[in-house]
Order: sequence, then structure tokens, then C-alpha cells
Amino acid sequence: MVQMKKEKNSMKLLRRMDSGSGRTGRKVVMMKASNGRRKKLQIRGLKLKNTCQSTCVGVSSHGAVKKRELRREEEEETEMALSLSLSISSASDHSSENYDFSTGFDEKSCGNDEEKESFTCVSHGMVSVIGRRREMEDRVRVEEGFMVKGGEKFDFFAVYDGHGGSRVAEACKERLHRVLVETVTENQESFYNDEIVWETVMESCFEKMDEEVNRGRLAEEMVGSTAVVAVVGKEELVVANCGDSRAVLYRGGAVVPLSVDHKPMMPDRPDEFQRIEAAGGRVINWYGPRILGVLATSRSIGDQYLEPFVISKPEVTVSHRADSDEFLILASDGLWDVVSNEVACQVVRRCFIGHVKWASARNVGMENRATRAATVLADLAMARGSSDNISVIVIELKKPTSTFACKFKL
Repeated sequence: MVQMKKEKNSMKLLRRMDSGSGRTGRKVVMMKASNGRRKKLQIRGLKLKNTCQSTCVGVSSHGAVKKRELRREEEEETEMALSLSLSISSASDHSSENYDFSTGFDEKSCGNDEEKESFTCVSHGMVSVIGRRREMEDRVRVEEGFMVKGGEKFDFFAVYDGHGGSRVAEACKERLHRVLVETVTENQESFYNDEIVWETVMESCFEKMDEEVNRGRLAEEMVGSTAVVAVVGKEELVVANCGDSRAVLYRGGAVVPLSVDHKPMMPDRPDEFQRIEAAGGRVINWYGPRILGVLATSRSIGDQYLEPFVISKPEVTVSHRADSDEFLILASDGLWDVVSNEVACQVVRRCFIGHVKWASARNVGMENRATRAATVLADLAMARGSSDNISVIVIELKKPTSTFACKFKL
């Protein structure tokens, strides 16, 4: 009996040892498997690092190629946008009554060289579109030779974007260029060494226009207008901006902004935000940043109920004209909300050199290439979904070298 018990105990011990060795074996197998997975993951990680390093090296070594590819992509985007714009305009059911055209001087109508020299620009054209708005609040004004000082003639171009109605924009259209002439004529402080001090003149002109508007019945209403004005002389180019319309110059292949939008929450306009806060005002995000939750621009003519937070003082840029100046674009934010400065300049340049085929049925004034360029920009803004009125003026500044160069056929 004792011997049988010993044999049973020895059998149990062997079973325990066998089972323990099995578990140990399984653990060993599992450890081997996990180690294999780790090695695979490490190998994949090394491959990924090598790939990233090679890609980074490729980018750094081929930076110029990448830049050229980006430029090509931008050009293709412009071409696609233009083709979309022109196809929409040709198939659109909008009548030409929604488009207000105006053409300016063109070299084709010029006579001798002396007559050419009497003009400050080669040609100009403008278009104003109601777009997707129910009411047309934009106004555009062009006055060739509106002022002559010291034997020099000046041309006047302006885009007014009304808000709360078109009455202030209409008043600016009828009066602001006249107020500018009065300011230069009557104010002796407008001159320094027989030269016009444009900063002083423009600030005084806008202030007087603001007072005229606020003295009338519009003072009690929530109505105002932005204004971007360009005065073009033979040697000078003056831009005064009050609001979120914009002026852009194309000079020697470079895009030169001549104005900065007056929007308090723009990254490059912390000064406007600080000015409003210092005056006791607030910028409230109500369908976008707005002064007191009402107005999206921090400067305008009119809007007396928002003073002193909203002011009429313009920012003035005076540039000496260069031989490389090609054209100037003035437009309301209906264009700039959906079209960048660079794309707008590329569109106008391609219109001037004949790389844009006009497909629209609206061919009023299309003998003028500046008007054609302005209309293509308006169509492009519509095609890109602009929800505002769109007003554009294109001023061709570069004079041709010969009479043949000024001939332009569509």
C-alpha cells in the first residue's frame, strides 16, 4: 500500500512538471512572437524614417522645382477660373442691363504725339454689377482732366461701396471730386514749394465730404459708404482709401498694393482694433467682426451714429510713376472677397496681351481692352460665388512705344 501511494505521488509530480514545462514553453513561444512583431515594427519605423529623410532631402535639394510647380499650379488655377468665368458669362441668363459699362481714352483714337502727351493714361474701363444683391449700392466715378494745376492735368477715378443703402455712395459720386478741387483751390496749406501736399488735401477733402453727408437728413440713418480714390497725373499716382475697397498697381511684373483694407480684425491691422478699443468701442463677432456688432469696416464716409469708432480719415499713398507701371485696379470688396491681388493682376495682364478669348454675349464697349479686362474680373468674381455688388475700374498706365502697338483687335 505504501508503495502504491509513492507511485501515485510520483505520477502527480511528473504531471505537474509536464504541465509547468508546457506553460513555460507557451510563454517562450509568445515571447518569441512578440519579439518578432517588435522587430518588424522597428524595421518599418526605420523605413518610414528613411523615407521621410529622403523626402525632406528631395524637397530641400529641389526647392526651385517645387516653386516652379507652385507657379504652374497658380497659372492653371487662373486659367481654369477664367474658363469657368467665361463659360458662365456666355451661358448666363443675366441681361446686359445688370452691367454698367464705361470706356475711356484709347490710343486707337489718338492723333499725333502731342495729343497723346495730354493724357495721363493709355486707356481705362469700368464695370459695375449688381451681382447677387437685391439692391445696387456701389457707385463708380471717372473724371478725365478734372483738375489742372501748374500746366499739369489730373484724372480722377473712384469706387464707392455703400452700406445701408446707396444714398451716401451717390452723394460721393456727385460731389467728392468737386470737393477735392475746392480743397486744392481754397486751401493754401495744400501746397509746399508749389507742389500739392496730397496727404493734407485728401484728409481735408474726405472730412468735408463726411460733414456734408452728416449735415443732411442721412445723419440720423444707419447709412454710409467706403471710398477708394485714385488721382493720376503725368508724374504722380495718388491713392486715398477709406474702407475695405482696394487699389492694386501692377509694376514691372510685381503686384504692389496701394491700400490696406480697414477691417479691425485683420492680422495686419491691429492698429485699427486698438484705435477702436481706445475710443471706447467694441468689436463684436456678429456674422463676422463688426464695430458694435453693426459695421464690418472701421472707416467710412457717413455713419455718424458710429463716431468716433468709425472715422472718415483716409490713408493716402503717393507714388511717382515709373516706366514699368502697367495698370492700376480699383475695385469694391465684391471682387476682393473672392479674387486675390495676384490673380486679378494676372487676369488683366492676360487680357491685355490677348490670351483671354472673349466669349460673352455682352460686348458693349469691348473695343477697349481695359473695359474688357474689368468685365472679365467681374465675371470671374461672379463665377467664384461673390455675394456682393462688384465694381471694377482698370486703368492702363503703360504707354505703347509705337502707334502699331496701341492697336488691339478682339
